Amino acid sequence: MSAPIAAREPAPPPGSGFGSTTFRSLRYHNARLFFAGLLVSNVGTWMHLTVMSILVFRLTGEASKVGFTIAFQFAPMLFLGAYAGAMADRLNKRKMAIITQSAMASQALLLGVLDLTGVINLPLVYAMSLFLGIANAFDNPARRSLVTELVEPAEIPNATSLNTAVMTSSRIFGPAVGAVLVGVIGTGWCFILNGVTFSAIIFSLTSLRRDEMFMSAPRPKGGQPVREALRFISGRRDLLVLFVVLLIVSTFSFNQQVVFPKLAEQRWGGDQAFGYVLGVMSVGSLTGALLTARQHRVSMRWYFGNIVVLAVAGFGIAWSPNIWVAFLWAVPLGAGSSGFITAANAIMQQESPSDMRGRLMALQAVAFLGSTPIGGPITGVIADQTSVEWSLGYGSVISLLAVVGAVAAWLTTGRSFAPKAPPTT
Repeated sequence: MSAPIAAREPAPPPGSGFGSTTFRSLRYHNARLFFAGLLVSNVGTWMHLTVMSILVFRLTGEASKVGFTIAFQFAPMLFLGAYAGAMADRLNKRKMAIITQSAMASQALLLGVLDLTGVINLPLVYAMSLFLGIANAFDNPARRSLVTELVEPAEIPNATSLNTAVMTSSRIFGPAVGAVLVGVIGTGWCFILNGVTFSAIIFSLTSLRRDEMFMSAPRPKGGQPVREALRFISGRRDLLVLFVVLLIVSTFSFNQQVVFPKLAEQRWGGDQAFGYVLGVMSVGSLTGALLTARQHRVSMRWYFGNIVVLAVAGFGIAWSPNIWVAFLWAVPLGAGSSGFITAANAIMQQESPSDMRGRLMALQAVAFLGSTPIGGPITGVIADQTSVEWSLGYGSVISLLAVVGAVAAWLTTGRSFAPKAPPTT
């Protein structure tokens, strides 16, 4: 258990410039240490995911198979995510994250060995993706709710936004590195390299100063933890609308990894272009995350606005005639995507009671990542059977309709999603 907040040495006060406002959580030693390790590890993770999609497309030549691979990776989140969130609220989040990160490192190393020895095939890729998904289902709520224990409660929205910024900025380098290295050292060594990068986040987790953490009280055993979280959401009009829209947009508009390998082959000059477009997209992702981090309190208007940007850019990149036009659309696509999910994270964290954050983060992950097993295969089938352009375009149409529906709900509820009373912490 950490020392009382009053006994800690206070962090230096923030300044008034852009950096001191946007990056104010980095005043805390634990936050700096954690985000540095996370950045290194996630560069490897995004390289891994990019190379995985390239490997499956090379093995099969079908976008639908890429979609099923991603479905296996995220299906555990759909079925285990809420339970994992309840565990994160009850257990030590730091220790839980160390175990899950170690499991994901083992998966990457084993996949690399299977690839290098020449025994890799599609069923093995599916099995390894499923294993990764199980580990990630438990890691996601533990790691994301741990972020809230690294800074004072008033800085939680900024810390969660910076967490997303770190993860999205890693996409600037990870996919591009993967696209380059896959032609130099092959897919197997890329997986091995990813396994090694996990040592950075594991070191950060084991080196946190526990006497400087703002640890929340663990949830007592028993009760109905998942139902309690669902009741909390259903009793808040703002969070209920946020979750419904998050589920719809995530299911149908976040399947670029399914479609981009096929677009790269047909329009962008080869499968390695897939990683380059993701890299450019991540420049926009970093921008969207940092703009959200700059805000002291994130609004639903900001949340919906980013969905509109995401949808319009989705149309643009789907019908881009070459890689240069795709690069132009990739920036707003990344900004809208990152702004959307970062805003959802920040709103959820700033409105959550401290003893329920793990569960609410898990439910959010179920909506955002757990929907991938549904949307990924649908998108892949549309790309193979109907149109590679409309496999992205249909998601943009649905996202715009979701925003229209949310605005209609806003107008019919007195133009306010605000709760009747603020939650207790």
